[in-house]
Amino acid sequence: MPELPEVETIARGVHQRLQGDCITEAWFSSHKEPFKTPPGVQASGLEGCRILAVHRTGKHIVCELKAAEDPTAQAQSAPAQSAQAQSAPAQSAQANKPTAQWIVHLGMTGRLLVTTPDGPVAPHTHARLTMTSGREVRFVDPRRFGRLEFRDLATEAPFTGPGSEPFTITTEEFVALFRGRKLAIKAALLNQTLLHGVGNIYADESLFRAGIRPRRMAGRLKRAELLSLHAALLLVLQHAIELGGSSVSDYVDADGVRGFFQLEHRVYLRTGQPCLECGSPIRRLLVAGRGTHYCPVCQR
Repeated sequence: MPELPEVETIARGVHQRLQGDCITEAWFSSHKEPFKTPPGVQASGLEGCRILAVHRTGKHIVCELKAAEDPTAQAQSAPAQSAQAQSAPAQSAQANKPTAQWIVHLGMTGRLLVTTPDGPVAPHTHARLTMTSGREVRFVDPRRFGRLEFRDLATEAPFTGPGSEPFTITTEEFVALFRGRKLAIKAALLNQTLLHGVGNIYADESLFRAGIRPRRMAGRLKRAELLSLHAALLLVLQHAIELGGSSVSDYVDADGVRGFFQLEHRVYLRTGQPCLECGSPIRRLLVAGRGTHYCPVCQR
């Protein structure tokens, strides 16, 4: 499943290519699994919207949208605006205030691609958004574990994600997050209601760099160990983003290009290979049902 660095990379790519573009047509497949919001509702809500921004929240890609203005409403409000003109900053803020969101969760094998209409349509394409620029946004998901959701912000709250954001949580908040937790630190890192965005790859890599064994109980870790883990996690996530994420399965960015952080993995999927620090064989075990990789010497 794409994790924080992969989702961040895709969100940045889509934002760079589509900010300010408008959706003229939305097509969705007949498979019900990818749709958290019915496809007909999504299509009617998306068509005519302008993309203000695209960003990541946890493992979700969030498209901030501005619905097309109603000409009748504009005409009715014109006298009031001429009588009491708004300041330029206020007008700009109102023009850039989202009225809707399109939320994409990639699941296990989902891809969000920006292409052209004449580009080959991949099997398992479940959404195609046609833009005024001539580009297309396509959601491809062979296993259909991903989800697409549309939110009308006039009636629904904006999407905020299930847990704390790794890049904004303070060190003290990070330490407090695991205090008293009676579960393995690896399982705690994977718990999206605690810290969203971190998955199997970056939990393993961060724990290795912090020198902490994945089965140690989160609530028994010393403050210094948690501070080390926080620093390691931020370092790993940022470096992975710089390298475009880890392509160990289906992941590609918005242009269909693979990432390179898998070349920097020190423990993940290196079972039996020598540790890059001490030479001991990397071991694998299960934590919270997930394959977990660690060095028995470097991690204590």
